[in-house]
Amino acid sequence: MPWSWRYEDADGQAVDGPAETFGTQADAESWIGQSWRELAAAGVGTVELVEDDRSEYRMSLQPPGK
Repeated sequence: MPWSWRYEDADGQAVDGPAETFGTQADAESWIGQSWRELAAAGVGTVELVEDDRSEYRMSLQPPGK
């Protein structure tokens, strides 16, 4: 089952981001580990890891206190 990321801005509104899909959770997490700085600079505040349509978890890309 494919894994992918959903993207939100700092206000929790959906925003466009790379439409990457991954074969494993580990591949998706490795990619976000390499890409989070660029996503944050482009206005992404939060990412959500999904498998098909099931949410695995969400995490902030913003430094603490923002």
